[in-house]
Amino acid sequence: MSEQAKPLPATPDEQQVADFLADNPDFFSRHSHLLEKLYVPHETGTAVSLVARQTGVLREKNQQLRTHLSDLIEVARHNDIQFEKTKRMVLALLGCETLDDVAIAIDESLCGDFHGDTTSLLLLGEIPADANNLRQLDADELQLLEPLLETSLPSCGRLPETLHACIFQEQAFRVQSGAVVPLVQGETLGLLAIGSYDPHYFQSSQGTLFLSYVGEVLSRVLSRILNRG
Repeated sequence: MSEQAKPLPATPDEQQVADFLADNPDFFSRHSHLLEKLYVPHETGTAVSLVARQTGVLREKNQQLRTHLSDLIEVARHNDIQFEKTKRMVLALLGCETLDDVAIAIDESLCGDFHGDTTSLLLLGEIPADANNLRQLDADELQLLEPLLETSLPSCGRLPETLHACIFQEQAFRVQSGAVVPLVQGETLGLLAIGSYDPHYFQSSQGTLFLSYVGEVLSRVLSRILNRG
């Protein structure tokens, strides 16, 4: 037989609250945090009490500080998550022994943890014919992509159609925004391309600090593998 639900306690009326406070005059000394939520009018005729005004200002500042602290906590939480994702990617890259390993690690991280939709490594050097998500650039592609290869800065947003089609090829019609990161380690190694089906995911106005960091780590790993081979 199931137990009967216990009735909810009745909400005290004003007189009960008043009687309780009269019997417990030190209540607000023990619960001072409640004072900032109370409104106690200070009668001064038509003039605004200085005490009431100061109390109002302090309450407003207190609320602003609470909001600011909440924002800081949210930013810290977001940064902590991003750091963990980045750490996983770097550790995965450091464990790579082949170009295929690198391509898989990049795809799993940037499409899994960072919510991209497609990735590709476009390399200048010779690569295995059966490599996944790797492509060796031919002479025509090198000439077309020269402006991106000559800079050390990532490019974000929607690329010119010729570059967009060259980089993303069969995925070009689905990719609506992208990022291209030059890979340089003593010499130009190629490009990392990241595509998104969301036109707003990569924008030309966004910061590129994270992408530059990814490019630096990836360039070192690729250089190690290519020079060993």
